[in-house]
Amino acid sequence: MGMQSKSLPIDKLQTLIDINSRINSNYSDLNALLVYILEAAMCLVECESSSLLLVSKEDDSLHFVVALGPKGAQAEDIPVDLNSIAGWVLQNNKPLIVNNVASDPRFNSVVQKKTGYVTRTMLALPMCVKGQCVGVIELLNKAGARGFMQADMDILALLASQAAIAYMNAHSYRSAQESLSVMHDWLKNGSEYHPFVAQSHAVKDLLRIVEQVALTSSSVLITGESGVGKELFAEQLHLKSERVDKPFVRVNCAALSPSLLESELFGHVKGAFTDAVADRKGRFEAADGGTLFLDEIGELPLELQAKLLRVLQTRSFERVGSSETVTVDVRIVAATNRNLEQMVASGTFLSDLYYRLNVLPIHIPPLRERKEDIEPLALFFLKKFSRETKKNFDGFSPAALRALFDYFWPGNVRELENSVERACVLGTPPFVQVADLRIFPARAAALGGGAADSFEALADDIAAGEDKSLKTALYKFKRAYVIKILTENAWNQTRTANILDVQRTYVSRLLNELHIR
Repeated sequence: MGMQSKSLPIDKLQTLIDINSRINSNYSDLNALLVYILEAAMCLVECESSSLLLVSKEDDSLHFVVALGPKGAQAEDIPVDLNSIAGWVLQNNKPLIVNNVASDPRFNSVVQKKTGYVTRTMLALPMCVKGQCVGVIELLNKAGARGFMQADMDILALLASQAAIAYMNAHSYRSAQESLSVMHDWLKNGSEYHPFVAQSHAVKDLLRIVEQVALTSSSVLITGESGVGKELFAEQLHLKSERVDKPFVRVNCAALSPSLLESELFGHVKGAFTDAVADRKGRFEAADGGTLFLDEIGELPLELQAKLLRVLQTRSFERVGSSETVTVDVRIVAATNRNLEQMVASGTFLSDLYYRLNVLPIHIPPLRERKEDIEPLALFFLKKFSRETKKNFDGFSPAALRALFDYFWPGNVRELENSVERACVLGTPPFVQVADLRIFPARAAALGGGAADSFEALADDIAAGEDKSLKTALYKFKRAYVIKILTENAWNQTRTANILDVQRTYVSRLLNELHIR
């Protein structure tokens, strides 16, 4: 670097010094810093356009992060296939000068056709962070109809290293800020609430809806597959409401028998039944003034549905064994992974109760539909379980991160958390490897409705492992099959038990025995 900088004119050397100064003083606005670096590149090399493309972890394509020049704004939303000049630079991790772009066999004309901007000459250089190529910097159309030269490449190499430093510093800064934000929320709200981690536009849009909904006292119905984090959204509804200083009470409607659940919800008086040795308040009274979260509302028996409907209509009820009316002010937030409309049609869920609960519906998309959340969630869980296992993990290997993005995640965030916990227990620092995660592409295909021979692929995975015993094969097949049936039934244990022709309690036992969460 020192040898190259000596040959630079004083004004160009001053530009590089200025870039370095900005990098060391500003971590928060990465986009503005990258724009400045690319503008400097265009000035130093004397060209018409410049761009920075980063690899998308979701689909392996390149996406414009910054695009400057006559058609830069139009290019920013166009993905660039790896079958392109930029793709070649990324895959080979080598710089490239192309002074006749149209005749180069690697040239992909998609961006040119969509923007109308003709690329004649190109200088492209890989941008590497910690030895891994994460993107490509392009300079287009040297001024004066000239071709790019090695001297231009030398300047761009200096700028690329500066851009990589900026990217790395900003990424570290952002991660630290997010960790502080999560910790601040945890300290502010107390340990009874879960930290909320998300980056996807889908979840951020939902949070904006939650903020609006939280201002009302209307009932909310949260739907989504098992493990997507419905309880966390219920917590956010409470924390962003005027009831924040009042109780947030949770009830799992599937965890108790109908007789116990009635007493749990509405309380009882002494002598109401054999074990009622004293008066006891129920969850409705405990939540008075605050929020009552009814999880797995679809499992509520019909007789209790009718009593809940009355509470929603009149805000009053009687304890079990009492004729005295109790009045409460409670906001109801219910959640389910079942299709309540189908249950209403089949007569297993009261239509009036459904309409009372479904005043403000919120649907949480599965993790596979919001893949931007996978990496921040995985890193959050990694920090959590690194502390618990007393292992100092720095992150995930590139292959492990790729596996996280490729997997179908039938169990959603809950399964991701369990996978990272398992990796921390089994793995060796500093990086989590693919094998530590114990997630298999064959299982992902089986659970995602993939190829017909997915179970044969699972057998291949088992045969490729160190333990080829029949016992291990049966365990893994049984686990994959149970997960598949659970997934097909939205992780409803009652319906799964019916299909497997076993008792529901045995399904719960299988979840523990097969380590399915």
